[in-house]
Amino acid sequence: MTEKTLTPESVQKALGTVQDPALGKDLVSAGLIGELKIDGDVLGLTVSLISPGHPHQAEIERDARAALKDVPGLSKVDLSFKLAVPGDGRQRGRGPEPIRTEIAVASGKGGVGKSTVAVNLAVALAQNGAKVGLMDADVYGPNIPRMMGVDRLPPQSTEAGVLEPAEAYGVRMISIGFLVSPEQPMIWRGPMLHGAVRQFVQDVHWGELDYLVVDLPPGTGDVQLSLAQTSPLTGGLIVTLPQQVSLEDARRGLEMFRQLEVPILGVVENMSHLELPDGQQMDVFGAGGGERMAGEAGVPFLGSLPLDPAVRVGGDSGEPIVISHPDSPVAQALSRIAADVALRTSLQALEQQSKAVPIKIVD
Repeated sequence: MTEKTLTPESVQKALGTVQDPALGKDLVSAGLIGELKIDGDVLGLTVSLISPGHPHQAEIERDARAALKDVPGLSKVDLSFKLAVPGDGRQRGRGPEPIRTEIAVASGKGGVGKSTVAVNLAVALAQNGAKVGLMDADVYGPNIPRMMGVDRLPPQSTEAGVLEPAEAYGVRMISIGFLVSPEQPMIWRGPMLHGAVRQFVQDVHWGELDYLVVDLPPGTGDVQLSLAQTSPLTGGLIVTLPQQVSLEDARRGLEMFRQLEVPILGVVENMSHLELPDGQQMDVFGAGGGERMAGEAGVPFLGSLPLDPAVRVGGDSGEPIVISHPDSPVAQALSRIAADVALRTSLQALEQQSKAVPIKIVD
């Protein structure tokens, strides 16, 4: 009786039946099969994931192992995953190192926790293996340095006109707060704001990034317009409170993204409720407003974040809640939202790639 031999072709055929539910494609046609190494009857296999914290990773592994179970000559599978975030094909920053995607975090009004969401989003993505940058574009209220526990930039490059970003929790960051004293007011008009935004995108040595998270100022003014003109955004995220006043302003921020032709990744409702000692919930700012707004606008609702004093403490002390209290309900919710945002951003990047028009060079 002839002994059956394990072959790459038989492995590829089996994996061609395994879907990535997020892409709606099988692993082979989607180009997600990385290293495929055969040593006798042992298979070494690497599968690429398009986003950190991929919500379907366990499902993909289960289905892949099930599909490979009956492959002739196979007795053992060493399966591993690697992160391979797709870029949207657009140029950002300086130098050859890619900034694959850019996410803007916005709100219509101040005080809704937009910077808190941006900081924890960036840190959560970095915790899951992504290369992440955080740009504090809130020129009038630059809070990112304090919230990330960094008060100065590192020693600077000798290359003229290049800024080396600070780094904390695996996230590279830049802010006007590193360049001026804390008490100095930023009394700037449009051209100066545009110059600062342009410099933060183009003159910072970001290096290779999977995601550049941008914390926008409240409102729909010069900074938002300058960013859209200077650096192509892969998607925008709206943060709101449940209360009606916040929702009205958040809807303006959402419509701003639409007018600037920025895809909307979704809406996050912050401070949705307060957990009382007896287990009841107090709706301090109302209830369900963010979800209603998302539904009315026809965009995804990404989730609610409860009120937690530890969030404020973490912001003041420079230790984001996903670091200081990772098992708390609000940190867990932020981590889930980060994974959802990352996946939606990667899917948007792939869609943008598909729209790119190839340029033919004729001799």
